[in-house]
Amino acid sequence: MRGHVLLRPGQIELCDLPLPTPDPDGVVVRIQAALTCGTDLKMFLRGHPKFPIPTPFGHEFAGQLAAVGSHVRGFREGDSIMAAPTAPCGACYHCARQEENLCGQVMDTMVLGAYAEYIKLPASIVNTNLYHKPGFLSYAEAALLEPLACVLHGLSHVRVLPDDTVVLLGAGAIALLHAMVLRGRGVPRVVVVARSEKRAEHVRALGAIALVVDDAQAALEPILELTDGRGADLVVECTGQVDVWEVAPGLARRGGQVVLFGGCPSGTFARFDAGRLHYDQVRVVSPFHFTPRDVRAAHEMLSTGEFGGHALVAAEYPLEGLAEALRRHLRGDGAKFAIIPNAT
Repeated sequence: MRGHVLLRPGQIELCDLPLPTPDPDGVVVRIQAALTCGTDLKMFLRGHPKFPIPTPFGHEFAGQLAAVGSHVRGFREGDSIMAAPTAPCGACYHCARQEENLCGQVMDTMVLGAYAEYIKLPASIVNTNLYHKPGFLSYAEAALLEPLACVLHGLSHVRVLPDDTVVLLGAGAIALLHAMVLRGRGVPRVVVVARSEKRAEHVRALGAIALVVDDAQAALEPILELTDGRGADLVVECTGQVDVWEVAPGLARRGGQVVLFGGCPSGTFARFDAGRLHYDQVRVVSPFHFTPRDVRAAHEMLSTGEFGGHALVAAEYPLEGLAEALRRHLRGDGAKFAIIPNAT
């Protein structure tokens, strides 16, 4: 089969790779759509500490089952599926406390290689985070399962009321997914802070308010104007940049909430006004990854057919077009681009 390998930061190669075969409790998926994402872009530009290079590449996907292990029940060859690329062990300290996102197995056994014709999934994913895809749902939209699960996990840590003002820092795919979920929950005033008019166009197309500023701190004054001087009820940091982390609590109202969603590298230190957090009772959480419950909720949301995730996919490319798709993603030409390995 053909698949992309990240050889070193900035260099990917479309290689001839062995065709995978399923373990007795696993499956092999024939990829029908794989999506670009911010994590893949970061891996492409500078590598990733969790994934030694060279490494297979890509982790948001949907497809058809090409082969099914003899012990697998509930799935058969030819089924259209959607899956998350990780799964917990189900037996450790964190799993016993329903903190499966913190299970040590989750990142160590993450399946990569979605920018390829086929991908192999182990028993842990088959048993936990593999789902049938409804026939009406496109493969590209079904591939949103993993990032949508992450967004739902993050929002599960806060309380959002219908009359809240929610500020999203960043205007990439994760911020847009937050906006779509929040608007679906009836939150009328979702404000997305963007650094370019190009990204702001994507925001407005989803019915959210776009603030175009040079840096996050510059958003404070317009946010105060929108909220009668209070500040945002909820601020969600979606960039993974430490300077934006440091700004986020200052945009929240007294008694407000802050979700530090975007991950910064280990060893990064952020500074906050301790008085602001304590005396104004600003609640800060920093959720990581997702649990099986979040994946199930994401599957249910996508399976209604009303989520509209197709709006996030700007264009489709064959396997040979991955480099161009990543370049366009970096430029902000769209929130996501779909790689279609098995286009006919």
